[in-house]
Amino acid sequence: MRRLCVFCGSRQGGRAVFSQRTRELGAAIAQRGLELVYGGGNIGLMGILADAVLDAGGKVIGVLPQALVERELAHPRITETHIVRSMHERKALMADLADAFLALPGGYGTADEMFEMLTWKQLKFLNKPIGMLNLEHFFDPLLAWIDHTIDEGFTKPRYRDFLIVDDNVESLLARVTQASV
Repeated sequence: MRRLCVFCGSRQGGRAVFSQRTRELGAAIAQRGLELVYGGGNIGLMGILADAVLDAGGKVIGVLPQALVERELAHPRITETHIVRSMHERKALMADLADAFLALPGGYGTADEMFEMLTWKQLKFLNKPIGMLNLEHFFDPLLAWIDHTIDEGFTKPRYRDFLIVDDNVESLLARVTQASV
């Protein structure tokens, strides 16, 4: 694995632990020699993650729509920036650039990006590992909903295994890396 795409919030969230653990993830990504692919922003967990990778000597590739560049949200320090026309193009390019995906806490955008990758994997448009860093049990309600869709017959049980869930940065990176081999 060469590149890891991380989906995360454009806000920091209400608890300092989210920022702290995001910095930890950024450093670990760089230490493993992985390049970060992300949404290109300089705010929230996105900005914290990019800064942590850069500060640890890593490479960061941002992908963002022109409309967000115009709102001055583009990170000025990242290694490489790809400007696209739409959010759809953003997700497609991020998927092309990355060898695996991780989700951190975030809002609608984070969920949209993660579920798009899960859907593409289900439809066999994509065959790359997808992980979730379940910081402080942030994703527990979402995981319960996924299990509910299985219980109600809307999702096949085998698709639950598409999502590698862990609350430990090093353990999750190891599991996602191993799954990509």
